[in-house]
Amino acid sequence: MHRSILAVDIEDSTRRTNTVKEELRHLVYQLVLEALGIAGIDDHYYDPFTDRGDGVLVLVRPADEFPKPLLISCLIPALARLLAAHNSGIPLTEQPRVLRLRAVIHAGEVHYDGKGFFGEDLDVAFRLLDAPRFKAQLRTATTPLALVASDYIYQSIIRHGYAGIDDGEFFPLVTVTVGDQRRKGWVHLPRTAGYPVVIPAQAQAC
Repeated sequence: MHRSILAVDIEDSTRRTNTVKEELRHLVYQLVLEALGIAGIDDHYYDPFTDRGDGVLVLVRPADEFPKPLLISCLIPALARLLAAHNSGIPLTEQPRVLRLRAVIHAGEVHYDGKGFFGEDLDVAFRLLDAPRFKAQLRTATTPLALVASDYIYQSIIRHGYAGIDDGEFFPLVTVTVGDQRRKGWVHLPRTAGYPVVIPAQAQAC
């Protein structure tokens, strides 16, 4: 099955207590659902969410009425704004409740065997999402969301400059190996003007 692939992970989730992890897990689902709704992606456009412990996988089905560029121009900005709004209401004394996410967007062939989704394109997405250099990019950033787009997404969508997409804001900062192939990732830090910047203590110390 061909799917657009969106996955998000919570930054530094292993440093949180179980009670905070539970709160943030619930919040991730809530904000991803809200962002999907803002972007006009109803539940008939995507498969049931796949839980990843400290994140979630969303597989969007092909649909002529929902072009892939909207993932970049609508969904990601909406998620970034929702994160910024949430974080702006958290007191400095409650830093562990600050939620920052890494996100990946890719697309390709996905298999399902009754137990779960799998396939090389998912391997590519998760390798990009977990790349150490990508994690480091968010750790030192002032934004609550960092996006890595696969080279496929960059070449087929981002570089063409569709409405709401500035290819100059994507940088080829990540390279991973899947099988015997090197795969490039393009990193973007969505702006969230209008909200106070909240930087976790561990990032301030870097």
